[in-house]
Amino acid sequence: MLEKNPCPCGNSDDFSRCCQPYLESGQLPATAKALMRSRYSAFALGHSSYLLASWHPTTAPRNLNLETSVAWCGLEILASEGGRHHDQEGMVEFKAHYVQQGKAYTLHEVSRFVKEDGRWLYVDGDLKEGAKVGRNEPCPCGSNKKYKKCCAP
Repeated sequence: MLEKNPCPCGNSDDFSRCCQPYLESGQLPATAKALMRSRYSAFALGHSSYLLASWHPTTAPRNLNLETSVAWCGLEILASEGGRHHDQEGMVEFKAHYVQQGKAYTLHEVSRFVKEDGRWLYVDGDLKEGAKVGRNEPCPCGSNKKYKKCCAP
């Protein structure tokens, strides 16, 4: 019997049939929600090249050094709007749970996605109340920069 390897994104499917094909091939998923799941898996597994390839070029950082002290613990998809095969825009609200330096945190974000040339891309996101990040704390996007120098409004 084959040992099941659950996908980091929390989908009930095995990693080999869920996010792994996207992370290894660089091909992007057909929906914004699936892209959100694959991006979470990329954060959890340290695939910065996939994250950059799936980020809209107008908002993507030049380079991305993922914080190795972050242990991603789970993803909850709370809502989604648009982002299907026939749409050009989409939104996914999620909570991503992680541990850093022994403390548990939750990143609650509403992410925006656009479809360009048949590919879904992450544009940006708004942090929800309760997911505040101090200006001098590491940015939750994983860039290794201070929040005020990265994603802060």
